[in-house]
Amino acid sequence: MKKVSIYFISFFLFLQTTQLHAYSANPKDFISELVNEAISKLSNKDLDKNQKADFIEQLALEYVDINALGLYTLGELRKSSDENDINNYQESFEKYFLKSLTSRLSDYSSSKFEVVDQEKKSSKYTIVSSKVTPIDGSPEIKIDWRVYTKNPEKPLIRDLIVEGLSLARTQKEEFASILSSNDNDIKVLISKLDEFVKN
Repeated sequence: MKKVSIYFISFFLFLQTTQLHAYSANPKDFISELVNEAISKLSNKDLDKNQKADFIEQLALEYVDINALGLYTLGELRKSSDENDINNYQESFEKYFLKSLTSRLSDYSSSKFEVVDQEKKSSKYTIVSSKVTPIDGSPEIKIDWRVYTKNPEKPLIRDLIVEGLSLARTQKEEFASILSSNDNDIKVLISKLDEFVKN
C-alpha cells in the first residue's frame, strides 16, 4: 500500500466509537469532538489492541461513508459493471477498508489535534481544516476532512486531504492501475481486495 494510504489509515485511527450519539451535527464540532475524545480513549491503558480495533471498525461503519467511497474509488467502471459485480465489489471493499484501518493500530495520544476552520462548500459538503502537532518535534501535519452533510443531522466522513493530497483520489488511482493492467476486469480487483483481507 502506498505511503499516502498509510496516512489515510493512520489518521482514522484517531477515532473511536463510544457515545456516538453525543457527537455534534455541526461538521467542525463533529470532527473536533470525535478526534479529541479518541485521543483520550487511546491513551487508556486498560484498552487492549483488539478492543481498539473494535472501536475503529464500529466507528468506520457508523461515520465513514464506506459505500460512497467504494464507488468513487472504483471509477468509471461503476457505471458499466453489472449489479452483482458491484455488490460483490462493495462487500469486498468494506472488508478491505476495515482491515486497513484495524491493521495499523498506532497510539496518537501523544499528539495534539486542533480544528482550525471549516468551509461550507455546498448544502452537501463541508471541508473541516485541522492540524496535528506531534509532541516529539516532528513537523505539523495539516489535514482537511471532507464531511458529507446531505443529512444535516448525520455527518459522514468521505475523504481526508493530507497536506493537499486527497487520499480517496489516491486510492482510486491505485485501483485504476490494477484494473488497467487486467483489462478492466472488476473480478480481478475484487480478488485482490479479498487476498488483502485474508493475508
